[in-house]
Amino acid sequence: MRNASLTAPKILSVAPMMDWTDRHCRYFHRLLTRRALLYTEMVTTGALIHGDVPRHLRFNAEEHPVALQLGGSEPADLAHCAKLGEAWRYDEININCGCPSERVQRGAFGACLMNEPQLVADCVKAMVDVVDVPVTVKHRIGIDKIESYEFVRDFVGRVSEAGCSTFIVHARNAWLKGLSPKQNREVPPLRYELVHRLKHDFPALAFSINGGFADTAQMQAHLRLLDGVMIGREAYHNPWSLSEWDAVFYGEPPSTLTREAVELQMCDYMAREAAEHGTPWSNIARHMLGLRNGLAGARRWRQVWSDHKLKTLPPHEVMDIAHETVAAAQ
Repeated sequence: MRNASLTAPKILSVAPMMDWTDRHCRYFHRLLTRRALLYTEMVTTGALIHGDVPRHLRFNAEEHPVALQLGGSEPADLAHCAKLGEAWRYDEININCGCPSERVQRGAFGACLMNEPQLVADCVKAMVDVVDVPVTVKHRIGIDKIESYEFVRDFVGRVSEAGCSTFIVHARNAWLKGLSPKQNREVPPLRYELVHRLKHDFPALAFSINGGFADTAQMQAHLRLLDGVMIGREAYHNPWSLSEWDAVFYGEPPSTLTREAVELQMCDYMAREAAEHGTPWSNIARHMLGLRNGLAGARRWRQVWSDHKLKTLPPHEVMDIAHETVAAAQ
């Protein structure tokens, strides 16, 4: 039986980010916060149906609570992959209706699905019918030049009727033409008020808001109106901020964690991954390069952990070199 804490309301979450939130990144983030919900990178239904399932779905038990984000638009395929996710013990299955990349558009899923709310509803119902874990939807407030509130309101209304009660809303439009995925995270204006209106109009549904948050004060302000806040790039580039979340947002005692203790635990993890799976430590260390942001010597510390000439050394030796380099510069 699963730990009851895993089914508690999830106030904070770290966004699914392609090439970033792999299982190594999630292990690192879990060292910093025990309570926040973590998301996988988007995994396409095709990758699971035709590819290496363990490679895509394997994760560390310490990562719970952890959600699997799926990309796809065929109800039967999504139902099959949702069942796989539940069998692998994920705590939530999420469907991506927000990614604007051309590759995702060619697959007819991601943000372009917002144009087909009935199809999304069919996908959600197919998943809800076969799994017991929550099925959620991550989406935008609009696509291209469609900026009316009614567009996203009707999308949520139709999809909720199929059994989805939790929506994670990136409070920007997705521009399907003319902007790169990176620009789509920065150029379309943030319109938080539309997400607040959704909560007002659908009070029985849970809404988490995503987009542009950089400090706890902003997060607290939105939590007075909404059910959750999802953090993306800020969590990745300034991960130490996650160490405050359990105390600030979940009422736990102030953390006694130190950056050095986290780094040591990551070295232990790197050594274990190398022994069990042959994973180079550099594949893992890249995710913790922001750990010392804001401290004296942070740049030199990052340079050591990014030095591929050292990758034949055990990670604990690299850690020692990094600390010696920082000390010598001070």
